[in-house]
Parts: sequence; C-alpha cells; structure tokens
Amino acid sequence: MTKIGLEIHCQLTKLESKLFCSCKADYRNLSPNSNICPVCIGLPGSLPILNKKAVEKATMISLALGCKIPEQISFFRKNYFYPDLPKGFQITQYNAYGPTSIGSDGVVQIEEKKIRIRRIQLEEDPGRLVYEGSSEKTQITLVDYNRAGAPLVEIVTEPDFENPKQVRIFLNVLADLVENLGVSDPYLEGAMRVDGNISVEKANRVEIKNVGSFRDIEKALHFEITRQQSLVERNIPVVAETRHWDEARKITVSSRSKEEEQDYRYLPEADIPIIQIAQNKIAALKENMPESIIAKKERYAQKYGIPPQVADVLSSDKFYSDLFENAHTDTNAKEIANIITTDLMGFADTREKKLDLKITPKHISDLADAILNGTITRNSGKIALQEMVKTGKSLSDVKSSLDLGNVSDVSSLEKIIDEVFKEEEKAVLEAKQNPDTVNYIVGKVMKKTKGKASPGTTLELIRKRLLSS
Repeated sequence: MTKIGLEIHCQLTKLESKLFCSCKADYRNLSPNSNICPVCIGLPGSLPILNKKAVEKATMISLALGCKIPEQISFFRKNYFYPDLPKGFQITQYNAYGPTSIGSDGVVQIEEKKIRIRRIQLEEDPGRLVYEGSSEKTQITLVDYNRAGAPLVEIVTEPDFENPKQVRIFLNVLADLVENLGVSDPYLEGAMRVDGNISVEKANRVEIKNVGSFRDIEKALHFEITRQQSLVERNIPVVAETRHWDEARKITVSSRSKEEEQDYRYLPEADIPIIQIAQNKIAALKENMPESIIAKKERYAQKYGIPPQVADVLSSDKFYSDLFENAHTDTNAKEIANIITTDLMGFADTREKKLDLKITPKHISDLADAILNGTITRNSGKIALQEMVKTGKSLSDVKSSLDLGNVSDVSSLEKIIDEVFKEEEKAVLEAKQNPDTVNYIVGKVMKKTKGKASPGTTLELIRKRLLSS
C-alpha cells in the first residue's frame, strides 16, 4: 500500500512586508541582495518584529481548511544550516508543548477522499541559491537574500494520499482556495512549493524535496513509487533519505540522509513573545472572509440556474469569478457564465495570458445582452470576443469593423436558403425523407452568412420550405 503525505510551502504574497521586518515581501524582479536589512540578514543585535497581518492571513487559511485555532501561538528556532539564512537558524512554529502553531487538525474533502491536515505553521522563507556555470567543475553558487524572511505558511498533511493523482487534485484545490481568500497568488514563481513524503509497503519513507510545480510533483511521485517497488521486489532496502527531482532527466536523485526532528534542535524563540489570539478576533476574521468556493458554486447553480459543471469551473478561478461578479445581471448571468467558461477561458488559460486580456466586465455584459436579444449570433459573438480580448474595442466598434451584425431579415434569409436548395438538391431530398439530416442544410446557410444568421430562424424557414416543396 502506498502512503503519501505533503508539506506545502505557500508564500503569503499579498502582504506588503516580510514576516519579521519591514523589507518588501515581493522580492521578485529586484536586483540581488537589494531587499535586505539587518533583521533578515541576521546581523548581531537585530530583533524580529512579528507581522500582525501575516498572523491574520495564516489564520484565514487555517479556518478555510477546517483547522482548530489555538488560544496562543509561539515561535521556535529551527537550528539547521541554511546557507541562504545567514543567522544560522529559521524562525518557525513547532508543536513542542501542545498545539501552538497557527492551526491543526483540519480536513479537506477531495472527491470521495478526506485529507487530514496535521498542522499549519507560520514561518520565514530562506533566501535563494543561484547556480552559475556550464559544468560541475566550473559551477559556482551565489546567494540572493532578497527572499530571506518572506512570509509563508507550511501546510502539513497526514499520509492520506494513495496515489499521485489525488495529490495533484488536492494541490489544485488548495491553490484555488488561497487565491480565493486573497492571501496568495499561488501561480507566481516559487509561491507554492511542495515536499512529498512517500513510502510503499515494506519500505522506509523517502522525502522528495522542494518541487516547484504541481505537474512535477505528480511525475516525481510516480517515479518514486516505481523505484521503491522495484527495490522491494528485489529485496533491496529502501534508504530513508531526502531526494530531489531532476527535471531534465525526469528522475529523483539522492540528496542527503533524512533528518529526524531531533536533528533540528528546536528551541523557543526568545525574541518573540507568546501571541494571544482572542476568540472575538477569530470570529471577526471568519465573518469577513471571502465567500468560499463551495458556497459560490452553490449560489451560481441555485440562483442563476448555471449548470453544476459550469458553476464548478467558474467558481474555482478567482480571476474569472471576479469578472463574472462584475459583469452579470439576473437576466444575463447564465449567458455570461457560458461565454467565460466556453470561450474566454480558451483564449487565456494561463496567468500570463489572463493579465494580457484587454477586456472589462462591460465587454462581457454587452456581448451577453447582444446574444440574448438576437442582435448577434453566438458564432459571431465568439469572433467579437476574440477581437475585444486583443484590442479592448467596444462591442459596437467590433461589430462595425468586422461586419458581425445578425442576418435576421426573413426575405434575405429566404434568398440564401433558395441558393442552398439549388446547390444541395441531394441533401434536400434526403432531408425530406429524414428530417434529422436537416442540420446539414442549416450548416450550409450559416456558412454562406458567415455565421451571422440566426440558427433558430434559419431552421424554421428551412423546415417550412421542405414541407411546401
């Protein structure tokens, strides 16, 4: 039986400053070692000051994952050599004297599986090592401390996963959750990193360390299951160790022997006092938390009649659900949901593409209304949407420039239908004998009108013509 547990490091990217100092939390795109101060580079005599907002954001994550919040939290020094944490230890949380981490004993439901959350702890991120050189002989290691001290939460699960697919589903759910809460952008480089602890039956536990993408952790776990099973079948012991994922070769590689908790020599952090968390503060945070993805999905389905699958996709993506919330009315909500999930998501399926969209809620609302009142067909609507996404032009400007107006005049449609009947005599005879084949003729009319004819009106006129001829 395969057992997999996760340790997910999720940066609180929506904060302005680091966890224990006033340096910027957003270290990306800054010159190396320019976002540092005496606290985050560990100069003697410097003292940490806990970021209150970080505690609030971490509490929100704990609440959203169904965790218990303790009455007080405390911090510890993890005495383990980090070359990118110059003070020689990491300030983190540790349940040494009872539950004093920011959350514990939570549960997340994925499909039919319950995943238990062992604990959630608030800690500082190490700096970043940069390797330069074309070969091992010429390679040098550089240290960038800009990230050192960035606020993150570590989410530790129980070994409840049975296969890598469940891991991937859970990570997608977790990423959607923290994005919806407004505490993190999980798709930023390095914002969410995963350690996987895995063992197969009759084998020691192995840790796969610091994998940067959900796709790679799934691949790494698949490889590690195969590797361990192969060793067990040949009666070769599986060494308890830490391995890393070699993305180029698509294999896990031995890194070091696996540390035990006693190796870290946790000590209470004397420079940060015990923090009391009042129940009224927790209640206030809970009350002001954004609507959950599950509640949003149910509201979309029940209030607007949006199909459950569409509501699920729409509610899970904060960018698109925000667009929906700002665009819809009670009358066009269902059509807007369809436009976003069927068409718009196809144009922008990555974070970078989303940011490049030149589209506003008004664009989407105007398009939905035009489709519903029949001034533009759905097919023409797709063309209009694609142009609005690229240029930011209004719907009226796009309709004029691309000649997308609906062909709804009956006499005009009848002339086009006459042309199609003359060109497709065989199809017309077949449609008279088998009405189910009439869609072929409809398609020919749509092609002649470049998708601008109303499908409903076209079908009605063709059926009348078939009966009268």
